[in-house]
Amino acid sequence: MTSTSELWTGGRVTPRAACVLGPNPGVMTLDGTNTWVLREPGAGEAVVVDPGPLDEAHLAEIRRVAGEDGGSVALVLLTHHHHDHAESAERFAAITGAPVRGAGRGEPLADGERLAVGTLALEVLATPGHTADSVSLLVPGDRLLLTGDTVLGRGTTAIAWPDGDLTSYLATLERLAALVAAGRVERLAPGHGPVVTDPAGVIAGYRAHREQRLAQLLAALEDGAATVEAVVAAVYGELEGFRATAARHTVQAQLAYLGVELPA
Repeated sequence: MTSTSELWTGGRVTPRAACVLGPNPGVMTLDGTNTWVLREPGAGEAVVVDPGPLDEAHLAEIRRVAGEDGGSVALVLLTHHHHDHAESAERFAAITGAPVRGAGRGEPLADGERLAVGTLALEVLATPGHTADSVSLLVPGDRLLLTGDTVLGRGTTAIAWPDGDLTSYLATLERLAALVAAGRVERLAPGHGPVVTDPAGVIAGYRAHREQRLAQLLAALEDGAATVEAVVAAVYGELEGFRATAARHTVQAQLAYLGVELPA
């Protein structure tokens, strides 16, 4: 994941979707985790997607947004298990009484499952790759797809190897591209960063980026890189901290995709 100087502050983005920005900005989280509050206009029941970090002020703000016009939280959904998306799930469920589903909690989410919460319609799409349990959520009424960390509002996502894998991720990008081409998706609501208004272009860019990285990795191998760390250095240069970890995981996912084994 990469960050720029652009500032994303959340807020309402469609008649059915509002973003409450988590107070956890950083290298990997961009401006913070996007907690999505979904509700059919005029309805009383809301769905909260990825309640994010365990911060009481953040949870209170989610409840405030969900409770506008007397609404309440009826369901909590998780796009995947990573801490920055799911840390507060149990606490938020305790204070709202709403069940949690996804990322190993509650009743598993099934690919193609259609959810109805009040008059709000959602569709679950299995979109593995970033992690094995990654899902995206389609809001058909807005042609909006909540993508978690599968597609970000800025930059590109990491493949969280060994849980995530590149074969699945490339298939997921193909699936998302097909949804856009079919007219079912017009915008992407990511787990980090602003709403994507050119989903076809961004997804195509993601695919091209993966092809470029694979070409760089193959070039590094041809030049004699014989360890994972050597490949990381050749492809990404000098990195530290979370960026270095993300690059290492992505390189390991690429090597696995190519069927190449290297020592660390």
